[in-house]
Amino acid sequence: MAASVRELRAKIKSTTSMKKITRAMELIAASRIIKAQQHAAAAAPYARELTRAVSAVATFSNVDHPLTTEKENPTKAAVLVISSDRGLAGAYSSSVLKEAERLVEKLHSEGKDVDLYLAGRKAEAYYNFRQREFIQSWTGFSDKPEYDNAREIGATLVRTFHVDEDDEDKVDADRVVDELHIVFTRFKSMLVQEPDVIRLLPLEVVEGTEAPPEGEVLPLYEFEPSASEVLDALLPKYVQSRIYYCLLQAAASELAARQKAMKSATDNADDLIQKYTRIANQARQAGITQEISEIVGGANALADATAGSE
Repeated sequence: MAASVRELRAKIKSTTSMKKITRAMELIAASRIIKAQQHAAAAAPYARELTRAVSAVATFSNVDHPLTTEKENPTKAAVLVISSDRGLAGAYSSSVLKEAERLVEKLHSEGKDVDLYLAGRKAEAYYNFRQREFIQSWTGFSDKPEYDNAREIGATLVRTFHVDEDDEDKVDADRVVDELHIVFTRFKSMLVQEPDVIRLLPLEVVEGTEAPPEGEVLPLYEFEPSASEVLDALLPKYVQSRIYYCLLQAAASELAARQKAMKSATDNADDLIQKYTRIANQARQAGITQEISEIVGGANALADATAGSE
């Protein structure tokens, strides 16, 4: 019984230590969510004005740009999957990976080949473990993305979508795709984060926080030197800003999911500590009761033996 009490006390001690860790991770995630939301709010004005400019140029010019032209029979698509670099975030990564699998199956059913591009170590580990091919991955910034990360990803994907003959870093012809999709987790609130899919190319101006308000009149632009060159300059920046927006949404979602998971782990640790403490107290009380019973029994036996000898 004493050994059992020692084991329970060791469990209580280890669970208490784990509770301190999960509580600290919960507080860290809560503080970083605020920063992620502030970064998203700071990036919103630039993204909004860039969206308005791209919308105006695409609306008031008759240029058939490769990034805005819908292919008649698309045969290949690229999918960017945005996951996390670290675990301990509940079902965050598994949810976005399931959504990516559904998108890939849908594209295959439409007769399209799929090239996968990954952001986050969890997505990289998922496809490596299953020995499934992906083209490129980016890691190390899932919970704190910078615009440079979005610029690097966007430049790679734009080159993949359209091969520029004058580009020294142009991709192979078999890597050229007709569509570009992004799978990420949209942050709705501290309690709700939903995996989402957007088709980024050919260009679709996605309605959202960056879109111009309904009924707003788009400004008229004079294109200098030409509308085509303006689109050449604006569209890659637009793609990068959209990817940056998705990265920020995913970062806030990851931190919210981690805070929720760590709070649940802390609550479970409290329940385990209470359970182990109750069992330890019962075991200790049972041991004391048994010792008292043995003492009383021994005293009675001694009294009986003494009375018989008299």
